[in-house]
Amino acid sequence: MTVSLRVCGALLISAAVVSLTTSDALTQERETVLDRVVHVEDGIREIPETPRLESGLDVSERRIDVGGAELYVEEEGTGVPLVLINGGPGGTHHYFHPWFSRAAEFARIIYYDQRGTGLSDFEPGEAGYSVEQAVADLDAMRIALGIEKWVLLGYSYGGFLAQYYTTMHPEHVAGLVLVGASPGLWVDLGHSRQRDYLSDLEAGRMRAAREELRARRADEGWSRGEYLQLLIYNNFLNGDWKRQHFYKPTPEQFAHIALYEWVNDANFNSIMNQSAQKVDLAGAFDNNPIPTLLLEGKWDLTWGDGKPTILSRNHPRARMVVIERAGHPVFSEHPDAFFGELEHLIRNVRPVTSSEIEAYRRHLGAWRAAWHSSPRYLLRAAGVGTSGSQQIAEAYSRDWLEAMRWTPELLRIGFALYDTEQYEEALGAFVRVEEVGVMEGREDDQATALVWQGHLLDLLERRDEAIARYQRVVDMDLSGGARHDQYGLVYSYSPYAAERLQTPFDRIENAQP
Repeated sequence: MTVSLRVCGALLISAAVVSLTTSDALTQERETVLDRVVHVEDGIREIPETPRLESGLDVSERRIDVGGAELYVEEEGTGVPLVLINGGPGGTHHYFHPWFSRAAEFARIIYYDQRGTGLSDFEPGEAGYSVEQAVADLDAMRIALGIEKWVLLGYSYGGFLAQYYTTMHPEHVAGLVLVGASPGLWVDLGHSRQRDYLSDLEAGRMRAAREELRARRADEGWSRGEYLQLLIYNNFLNGDWKRQHFYKPTPEQFAHIALYEWVNDANFNSIMNQSAQKVDLAGAFDNNPIPTLLLEGKWDLTWGDGKPTILSRNHPRARMVVIERAGHPVFSEHPDAFFGELEHLIRNVRPVTSSEIEAYRRHLGAWRAAWHSSPRYLLRAAGVGTSGSQQIAEAYSRDWLEAMRWTPELLRIGFALYDTEQYEEALGAFVRVEEVGVMEGREDDQATALVWQGHLLDLLERRDEAIARYQRVVDMDLSGGARHDQYGLVYSYSPYAAERLQTPFDRIENAQP
């Protein structure tokens, strides 16, 4: 359905799905991923000097102590407080500039960098970085700013943080806006389409550039940050923008992205992803009384194309808007459509009563108890080390296998049983991984499952059966591979299987405690 921008005002507590198009001539003339234009550079390009965008904006700057770290904060505009939560994990507030200055006409905009990123302190604290810490920091910032209720806008991974904050502090949320948001659900979001529009030539040039930059880093002693900036910039020049953008950014935007939009502590991304993966938001918003707006780009290639529907189902009272010619950063690719929707929400936010919040809190209590009692929570919370494997193995039931269809969870079961030397049970888990791989049409999952079936059959001294499994992987002729860091094991599927045809697998110990 195509509607004009002024016909989108359904009540925000009623379920609605709207598709928006735009006739903006400037955007229509720009190159898009659908054009499939191939462009590669013939060498490494240096990043042109490009100042931060704050220098040209009317924003105030300050630092706020949230306990153990100071967060960098900017503000502009007046009215309803609107806090912007950036993605990553590991991105910065900078990519909201200059777009959200137009929202300062109807809201008090609060930009900030999360602890461990951007211009904020890199201080993990005694417990280390976590999503719980990120939520606590956000609420400490709210208190320091003297705000009772605010609208949360979460972009990408920031959408997950906005949702998680809402489950912990619903009384302080006046509205919830999720933009290309990570759903925070233990479900398969489908095959990522990020490489669907990259040519082999572009992908090859990016690989070559990465190797050249690694060599130069070693020779010239670059810092991690200097290396990442050049890598990001040269990747974008060679087509990497097609992974998440619909329209090709300008050269100046390439420089801004490289210099200012991905600044974080070492390993921050993996640490925060591991923390976030312990949270399942399924059912958390069934009775959510807080006005909620979901904004998606039709050409957001981050996940499978069914992701907006999956997110919408978990927010049954929200308004979903899909912008037709936009990718992941919908606010910069179609600002008229985006800010029209955002302004409508903020100017029409319905106050939520204390009784509604209390009822929602009771719902959240039941949701949290169910989430924490799930075997799937144990699989994620236990970690990848031997102590976690022991916990999983002690609680394990074969019923888990039929109830699960997500490969990482099934693999974790298999590895836990392997670690505790329950080889027959572990073999059953990897057989289930193969079954799911066949159902989902994923050859890499099938290959991983067959390799580990071969490993376990070797350990069970059933060599003929092990060889049959390895041979199937050889016959698949796969160049891809897998890595299992807890075992120090990295391999390419078919070549590795060919090696195992000649030499049986010897047990490898899990090096993680």
